[in-house]
Amino acid sequence: MHIAILTFQGFNELDSFVALGVLNRVKRPGWRVTLCCPAPTVTSMNGVVVHAQSTLAEAATADAVLVGSGLQTRDVVADPQTMATLRQALDPARQLIGAQCSGTLVLAQLGLLGAVPACTDLTTKPWVQAAGVAVLDQPFFAAGNVATSGGCLASPYLAAWVIARTEGVEAARSALHYVAPVGEKQAYVERAMGCITPYLPR
Repeated sequence: MHIAILTFQGFNELDSFVALGVLNRVKRPGWRVTLCCPAPTVTSMNGVVVHAQSTLAEAATADAVLVGSGLQTRDVVADPQTMATLRQALDPARQLIGAQCSGTLVLAQLGLLGAVPACTDLTTKPWVQAAGVAVLDQPFFAAGNVATSGGCLASPYLAAWVIARTEGVEAARSALHYVAPVGEKQAYVERAMGCITPYLPR
């Protein structure tokens, strides 16, 4: 099981790193989570330099792909080569696909949202709407194999959705429980699961 977190130049650390941390609470053979980047290194919006763990081309063989956000997302969607690579790589018929904040704009421009509404951050909202996608005032939404979340701290919801879809609800609850604040763990888990459970297959 390979989960690729698309992480571009100017990326938001909370989106990529929090999802990476929550997803890696799953400990089983073959479970692999990578920062998937367009270059050998990328620099975050706050100057943190990270080394790519996989390439954009490798996203095509990933079982799940999460699209992180960042300051340069509009540059990403304006780049024909990057978008062509992603268009060939992402396929909700065979992958779970999620997007965080401005990552939703990437899915919108790729045509992966269609008439389905989506979640995003407040800054990106008008750009997603301009792409013809209705934006919801909530932290998480999923339809089939495509999910979106809005707000940096909604990234655990997106990660938990992937875990719940692949490893089951109890695995998702366990991962969330581990990262939740002490003294608030039960309440946090219940709130987070309350956001994603309505969108899980019955």
